[in-house]
Amino acid sequence: MTEHEQHEQGEPAARRTPDAEEPHADAAANAAASAAGEPRTAETESSHKEAREAGARRTTAAGVAGTDDPSGTDDAADAADAAGTGGTGDEAVLKDGAEVNTGTIIETAGVPETAIPELVIISGMSGAGRSTAAKCLEDLGWFVVDNLPPALIPTMVELGARSQGNVARIAVVVDVRGRRFFDNLRESLADLETKNVTRRIVFLESSEDALVRRFESVRRPHPLQGDGRIVDGIAAERELLRELRGDADLVIDTSSLNVHELRAKMDAQFAGEEEPELRATVMSFGFKYGLPVDADLVADMRFLPNPHWVPELRQYTGLNEEVASYVFNQPGAKEFLDRYAELLHLIRTGYRREGKRYVTIAVGCTGGKHRSVAMSERLAARLVSEGVETVVVHRDMGRE
Repeated sequence: MTEHEQHEQGEPAARRTPDAEEPHADAAANAAASAAGEPRTAETESSHKEAREAGARRTTAAGVAGTDDPSGTDDAADAADAAGTGGTGDEAVLKDGAEVNTGTIIETAGVPETAIPELVIISGMSGAGRSTAAKCLEDLGWFVVDNLPPALIPTMVELGARSQGNVARIAVVVDVRGRRFFDNLRESLADLETKNVTRRIVFLESSEDALVRRFESVRRPHPLQGDGRIVDGIAAERELLRELRGDADLVIDTSSLNVHELRAKMDAQFAGEEEPELRATVMSFGFKYGLPVDADLVADMRFLPNPHWVPELRQYTGLNEEVASYVFNQPGAKEFLDRYAELLHLIRTGYRREGKRYVTIAVGCTGGKHRSVAMSERLAARLVSEGVETVVVHRDMGRE
């Protein structure tokens, strides 16, 4: 067997031995026959030989075109391809009318394999509100990575692209704690541009006086001040960030902003057309087991008669239709639901304005089994009908 024939068989000459030639060919033909659902007979021997020869011609042609795989093309893959079953080795496929060697992954022309996520890079002066901006984007559904080395940004985007749409928006917080900050960031931005990644840079700015006050209030040194003063670190950081500030798509001066005002500015830029809505958890509980420690609002249902003292209802919970009907047929139950829903609408508007995204509404009765459960279910349904993303939790149901 010549070196050219060895290459046609799909294995380098240095690794092929005469004893391995025929068993390899037999295995290839057997694999093709098995894949096609036909036995190995004398009638099929000729077609398998022709398939191997066709594979050799295709490999040779690919080598002339400059796309040949050094490892060659496996006979079993070529024979299986000839049998109409495809293969697992490097294959040539038609793409826009041209034969292209795509390796082990076959791509469809014009159809992207992955969706490139949207990227926001948050940077700026230390103490200017980077963490607050990042938390705001996280509340808006962004996947946020804090203090990521700039050199890893393209890798993060690639991982997001492989998530099958689960990570469609990525926010990365970068700062100057790494001394090669600018070199790595410029390289990463250039890499992203070649990959057509949509990215925006948000730069948080603040005056020197405001930054000094903030660092002194938390009694922490500036990351770049070293043995000097806070103002020395601020001046050094401002110089390092000068070029990035000039490239920023959005600059926010937080000198006179509080946390809620900064959140409002981020919402205006990234929330889209729809205003970010509050997310609510409605939790039933029993007072005898204690108040929920994470409750923002507490409603007391003990002003209603207790179904526990109705023998035919005692064994059931507020999820039972008969128990719920009993509760809401009591004077004041429906009126409470209507008025409390109106109150929550008013509170929801204020919470949203102040940047609060989550609220836990606790509804209690004596044991957390009947009245609070029934009211929580109806209240949650009312919130859902108003467009509020709501989760219902019955903390103490089943504890008695």
